Amino acid sequence: MSAPLSKRDGILIMVPLTLCWGANWPAMSIALTEIPVWTFRALCLALGGAGLLAISLAGRASLRIPRRELRPLLICSFFNITAWHLLSAAGLQLLPAGRASIIAFTMPLWAGLIAWPVLGERPTVRSLGGLGLGLAGIAALIVPEWESIAAAPYGVLAMIGAAIGWASGTVGVKYWRWTMPTTVLTGWQILLGGIPVIIGAPIFDWGYGFDNVDGRGWIALAYTILVAMLFCQWAWFKVVATFPAQLAAISSLAIPIVGVVSSSLLTGETIGLDIVVALACVLSGLALVLLRPAKRPAASPARAGG
Repeated sequence: MSAPLSKRDGILIMVPLTLCWGANWPAMSIALTEIPVWTFRALCLALGGAGLLAISLAGRASLRIPRRELRPLLICSFFNITAWHLLSAAGLQLLPAGRASIIAFTMPLWAGLIAWPVLGERPTVRSLGGLGLGLAGIAALIVPEWESIAAAPYGVLAMIGAAIGWASGTVGVKYWRWTMPTTVLTGWQILLGGIPVIIGAPIFDWGYGFDNVDGRGWIALAYTILVAMLFCQWAWFKVVATFPAQLAAISSLAIPIVGVVSSSLLTGETIGLDIVVALACVLSGLALVLLRPAKRPAASPARAGG
């Protein structure tokens, strides 16, 4: 994988990543009202993966997959792409977009549980505190909507499965050593992980045409491909390369806040005090794990005879 960013640059890239990925939840919800899930995901994965590899070629990067990295690549592709995209899309058809994103972003909890035995990343007081605050924010969003969420148990299970898949893939990317640049690694993960979806689309959506897709649907599809698949996927793996898996996972907790707010603006989902409480908890948790206090300078040794 490409060299990790500096901590400062890693934090800076989290800002557009959070905003763009959060806004993608209502975009997906809009697109999925007009485009079947298999066709939608197949288009996003095929064009997103091909786009990243085309960008890599334009930058004169090699697309060759080293033999020893093929098996890890297939494993990470399955968890990061195949499991995540199929399960999250299914969940979006059963739950409102903002609420589905809330459940999906329990991912840091699963990432922490997996990273401990696999990567040896023992939770610190700060990471546990940040995770606790973040999950408290998620809980603040879930409690007011508990009845509507509980009314769609299969949607809840789909989103939890998506979260576990994403967490497993994130830890896998940290576990194996990669020599491919981040753009190439991301492009191949999207394409290889998308193969089952691309094959399944004409089978499950047989006979589907795009006659009923209006302007909003095309804009939502274009946003998902160009922003969520090309930029956000690349930026996420840059963040994963820069920070420990647990910290990278915790950094994603602000995304559902953006998802709920943008869903309110674009699709009319209600917004209230729960968003303010959740935002305060999540931002406090992020500050706890990302903004460490500056070290005090060591006292100068006293001069002999001073």
